[in-house]
Amino acid sequence: MIALNYDLIVVGAGAAGLAAASVAAVRGHRVLLVEATGKIGGTTAISGGMVWIPANHKMNEAGLADNAAAARRYLEQTVPGAAHDARMRAYLTHGDAAIRYLEAHTELKLQPVRRYPDYYPDLPGATAGGRVLEPVKFDGRELGRDFALLRDPLPEFLLFGGMMISREDIPKLRRAGKSAAAAWHVGKLLGRYALQRISAHRGTTLVLGNALAARLFKSARDAGVEIALNTSVAGLTVEHGRVTGIRALTGGREISVSARAVILATGGLSHDAELRASYVPPQAGQRSATVDARAERGGARLAQAVGGALSARSHGVDDALAFWVPVSSWTRADGSTAYFPHTVTDRAKPGLIAVNRHGKRFVNEARSYHEFVRAQLRETNAAIPAWLICDRRFLWKYGLGRVRPFALTTKHDIASGYLKQAATPDALADAIGVSRENLRATLERFNADARAGHDSEFGRGGDIYQRHLGDADHAPNPCVAPLEHGPYYAVSVFPADLGMAAGLVTDEHARVLRDDGSPLDGLYACGNDMHSVMNGAYPGPGITLGPALVFGVLAAHHALGHKFDV
Repeated sequence: MIALNYDLIVVGAGAAGLAAASVAAVRGHRVLLVEATGKIGGTTAISGGMVWIPANHKMNEAGLADNAAAARRYLEQTVPGAAHDARMRAYLTHGDAAIRYLEAHTELKLQPVRRYPDYYPDLPGATAGGRVLEPVKFDGRELGRDFALLRDPLPEFLLFGGMMISREDIPKLRRAGKSAAAAWHVGKLLGRYALQRISAHRGTTLVLGNALAARLFKSARDAGVEIALNTSVAGLTVEHGRVTGIRALTGGREISVSARAVILATGGLSHDAELRASYVPPQAGQRSATVDARAERGGARLAQAVGGALSARSHGVDDALAFWVPVSSWTRADGSTAYFPHTVTDRAKPGLIAVNRHGKRFVNEARSYHEFVRAQLRETNAAIPAWLICDRRFLWKYGLGRVRPFALTTKHDIASGYLKQAATPDALADAIGVSRENLRATLERFNADARAGHDSEFGRGGDIYQRHLGDADHAPNPCVAPLEHGPYYAVSVFPADLGMAAGLVTDEHARVLRDDGSPLDGLYACGNDMHSVMNGAYPGPGITLGPALVFGVLAAHHALGHKFDV
């Protein structure tokens, strides 16, 4: 660090922190971005990169109808307390303006996802698409040497050791053996990737959350943000009731750094076992699909130490303050534990069911990943783990968890115990420890329904969100097909968080508040460090990154005395 005095210090280099730092720097301020790890991007870099911004101008330009009143109506039905939350009003009021500002002044470029329904599409105010924005592809070579500092995506989501694929590429990969156009597309992908690997440690065509993080990283660099990696924060400094800087640990020594304000964006309290336990039921366990920064103290602890207030405790499944996803897990070659988030690749596809420890279905498998885990938690321990079950035909076409479609061999996954295989349903029941009779009855009922294209037990495929995640080429119901082509397979899934909704209590400017509701001058929180405006609900894709960007922009402006106009 060249200087020990800045206009703004931002702690954490995910989407929220990068956005806040970039905005402050482009407005001419001296900014220090502190990151506890040696990589930029945080959980954003390994995420799907979706950004949920209701009534955004891009969807309107694409001819997709939406307005703030409709969004407010939808959120008031899905998010507890939304009608009276000043932060939610700020999010809806400033969301599109924040995106416009970022696109005008940084490298951020987003495009509307025309078809991606809200998660409760039958409620008034819901839309079938367009509220979701995704980052435009980015060439990592534009980062130069800094490309090596960008956090890599999860290796399990890369092809051929380093190639990212977009949502649009997936159906083309599935059809490559049947369509000349699809085969040509895949050939171009492979050729481009081969050329990129000549000079880079992985493919440089970036999509999803990696593209979002890369674009914001380049923005911060171009704007002159000073970045301190492998630097943790030991504490905040306070003078006369105002936060005036940090005590940073870097290179084995402590340095005092002062600033007009500090913004916390460290990724939340997913990996703080003690704090996390106050907001999730015991059966949820400690699994998290987020990046563990392994900082000595996260944003919640830092703010708490100087009087910042945290979310009120939750008391059960329905008010748990986490964003949920079912995960399967295994041990990598380096000894680390890997989690595969079962979001959209398998659960809603035709020919899969989920059963509890009794061998019975307990949920509509095609509902959102958040609702799937809530159903697991309501079963207490009967559905933890739950088992995702499919047959040979399904596994080949869609894959299952870390097992990819068209896998030529599953020997390693079976040998490791990740994937269970059995010739018959009875043998599979024995392998996963459930009742033969119950699993047999479950399959008989589901298969009889599936042959007729419906699900009499849970109504799977009953709304546009579920059908969107199914297989459009499968009729009459894109979400249901019988399981009847052995051998049969199963993978166990457990609850995990995609980020905590609990965090620091803030106002509409992202200022951290004390227990009495007064602001802690000079201290702000955004991203997963702030108590989410969604208050533990999950109304649509991108409801963590959307607020992260918006409140990153708002925090930077307010912290430095700038008015942010709509």
